[in-house]
Amino acid sequence: MRLNRFISLATGISRRQADREIEFRRVSVDGHPAENGQQVDNSNLVTLNDKPLTIPQELTTIMLNKPVGYVVSRNGQGSQTVYELLPEKYSSLKPVGRLDKYSSGLLLLTDDGQLSQLLTHPGNKKTKIYELTLDHQISEQDRRTITTLGVKLDDGLSKLKLNNIDQSGRELQVIMSEGRNRQIRRTFSTLGYDTLKLHRTDFGDYKLGDLRSGSFERV
Repeated sequence: MRLNRFISLATGISRRQADREIEFRRVSVDGHPAENGQQVDNSNLVTLNDKPLTIPQELTTIMLNKPVGYVVSRNGQGSQTVYELLPEKYSSLKPVGRLDKYSSGLLLLTDDGQLSQLLTHPGNKKTKIYELTLDHQISEQDRRTITTLGVKLDDGLSKLKLNNIDQSGRELQVIMSEGRNRQIRRTFSTLGYDTLKLHRTDFGDYKLGDLRSGSFERV
């Protein structure tokens, strides 16, 4: 197989990132500097930063219902991390996208680099669905701005699809296909709303269903 695929399967990073690692001369094959496009198999010794790589016998993807207060990182810098909710055998899995500390819901972790790339590449436009609670009722004008005109953020225009969860105007379903950092919170904050709750229920074909907070399952 191509070397970048081997690295992706072994580490969970994307093939594009694997190509960069090769270009930066961090990868060797049988003791020699690797080249992009090189073919390898299990008989070759492939190393990244002098560490041998092996392809897992079976790729693993789990879905976690992340509770509020946990960070999606191995180093919580004083905060609890999502890895504390998982058995040690899953400690090498990498998150697919992120949820901030104060958001909850569906989080995928995997060692399948292809799956991660499929779900996160902007060109694939994978749908993500959230349940949102605002500090006060959204106005019809602001709703139209968010859904039709878009809200100008530092990193570009933000448009979201909104559905009512109830009649309060504070409980909304948010549907999006982008994944910019804290995009939903920043969109509403720009218009003067505080986001009290942000809970992801769907990511592409994956649905949280009735998975309890803090629990996980293989998918």
